[in-house]
Amino acid sequence: MNWHEVRNIAIALEEHHPTADNVNLRFTDLRDWILALPDFEGDPNGCNEKILEAIQMAWLDERD
Repeated sequence: MNWHEVRNIAIALEEHHPTADNVNLRFTDLRDWILALPDFEGDPNGCNEKILEAIQMAWLDERD
């Protein structure tokens, strides 16, 4: 996975952190959790706030 696979990242986050408060999650924590996903191969410096926000919104949709 890389930063642009927003939906796949959201699914993986839900699998690895099913009880996390994904509404009030700090972007620094979200970035760390994404980098720790076993299939994530993106550049650690390849994201920005816009990408993290898109991932967070996709994760919220995934949980619903």
